[in-house]
Amino acid sequence: MVPQFVYSCDDFLLHVQRSGDLTKQEPAPFDSLLQNGWTERMDKGLFRYKLNDLQTRVLPGSCGYVAQLNIQRGVERRKPQEILSIQQEFNDKQFNFNKINPAEIIFEMTKCVKSANHLNVPSKMLVLVNVSPLEFGHCLFVPDPLQCYPQILTKFAIEVGIESVLLSSDPGFRVGFNSLGAFASVNHLHLHGYYLDHELALESIGVEKLVPEKAFYRVVDYHAGFVFYTEAKFVEKVAENISKVTDFLVKHNIAHNLFLTRGCPPCHHKPSGTESSSRKGVRIFVWPRKSCFGAKEESALNVALCELAGHLPFKNKTDFEKATEEGVADIINKYLLPKDEFLSLEQQLMDHLNKS
Repeated sequence: MVPQFVYSCDDFLLHVQRSGDLTKQEPAPFDSLLQNGWTERMDKGLFRYKLNDLQTRVLPGSCGYVAQLNIQRGVERRKPQEILSIQQEFNDKQFNFNKINPAEIIFEMTKCVKSANHLNVPSKMLVLVNVSPLEFGHCLFVPDPLQCYPQILTKFAIEVGIESVLLSSDPGFRVGFNSLGAFASVNHLHLHGYYLDHELALESIGVEKLVPEKAFYRVVDYHAGFVFYTEAKFVEKVAENISKVTDFLVKHNIAHNLFLTRGCPPCHHKPSGTESSSRKGVRIFVWPRKSCFGAKEESALNVALCELAGHLPFKNKTDFEKATEEGVADIINKYLLPKDEFLSLEQQLMDHLNKS
């Protein structure tokens, strides 16, 4: 029997603080169910390898990149599928999440929406272990697998991704998405979730207003990308705006990565004082990027949701030990859009959001 996690807006954690690395707060019910279920399955040997304490170092520099050595993921993980198009159709002959061991399912999430006369329970979201984990608690959020959605974001998936961050009392819980052509490994709709007990620069870096009434901003002094911001009461509307942007990117065959994390409210400069530790909202980063088709090069630093967010999983010790902020930034920038293309896209997205 799959455990059920039923939640409502009343379960969102409205005031999460970050007071430094390795901050530990009382686990919320969401965290307890996820962490306990994940650990039980690790102990039962359902993963491809044991995830021991990962060797970690923060690279010197303004980006604060968190580098980790995870050799076994590079060696043991399932071979990624060959992706040929951002709009590639679902293929039930390839690996998909309907073919997993049922024991990999941690729980099923459903949200109760209170209306005047009844409780409405919308589409379900399965939470599975990622059997080739990047970090502690690495799981997959899969919207109703039997629907066989391709790896193209839906408003529902975005909304539940944001809500999962709000359900956690841990500022280190993150959620992310890789589109096809942006190093997605499986063409079956899923998001990643995991815990990283290190502060990332993205939580508090400055942003510039683009369409603030739609919670849409540009990232400042970091890899060129966009960011949305929401607090608990605006999740549905902001998810709708994010969906409009990702739908636009798919329609125009632009690969993209998303990263969701607790963060400071949007401002041009990094906040200071008590505001710098506030994590009452969620920042949702969207990076349009150059498409990468074919199978992944497993020995390289593949630039996907983690790397763009400043979390660098290295597959070999030499690269891990020699990595510098400048060298990593050079690799990442090769995957991003040229400045003129990015600025043109920025104007198109502003017009698109303003018209909608």
